[in-house]
Amino acid sequence: MNAYDIIRRPVITEKSMSEMADKKYTFIVDVSANKTEIKVAVEEIFKVKVDKVNTIRVLGKMKRMGKHEGRRSSYKKAVVKLKPDSKGIEFFEGL
Repeated sequence: MNAYDIIRRPVITEKSMSEMADKKYTFIVDVSANKTEIKVAVEEIFKVKVDKVNTIRVLGKMKRMGKHEGRRSSYKKAVVKLKPDSKGIEFFEGL
């Protein structure tokens, strides 16, 4: 699995934007990826130094369409904190 398979997409929310001041960035990641793999992938893709990785497993919500019930996909989020001497991630700078 390469780095682009592990990091799926960034999370752009009001909370994640306010955490960028503390050098914390949020991503949707592969469900089977562990913290070490996420750290290596972020360092490889964005050329930064990662201090800490926190992961959150999010269970998909139950949804109904008339009498039929289904579940949205479950996913995994990772909050990546960069080291103080590291530069920021340029992808998020223009937002």
